Amino acid sequence: MENCVFCKIINGEIPSEKIYEDDDFIVIKDIRPVAPVHLLAIYKPHVATINDLSIEDSQRMWRLFEVVKKVSKENGIESYRIVQNNGKDSGQEVHHIHFHIIGGRKLGPLG
Repeated sequence: MENCVFCKIINGEIPSEKIYEDDDFIVIKDIRPVAPVHLLAIYKPHVATINDLSIEDSQRMWRLFEVVKKVSKENGIESYRIVQNNGKDSGQEVHHIHFHIIGGRKLGPLG
């Protein structure tokens, strides 16, 4: 997608602090962290929300959990929160499917 910031990061047009990459995912450090560890796991194909995933995309997305386990361990966190905002009313700011991995301190309740 032409104006998508995550597509530009994936394509190397915008610099980022990349900590992992494979054929399906890229993981970068969030530029506005809310905790000592705040990573973004971004699905490389431009898909706006979970509602827009094809069956093929959904099957590929299951690998996300292996990626999360790997980068969490490499960043010294075994207790973490995964957040995925899905759609405008949920607070999704970049309409390209991504997951926040947040940890490195005790986290409060959601609400």
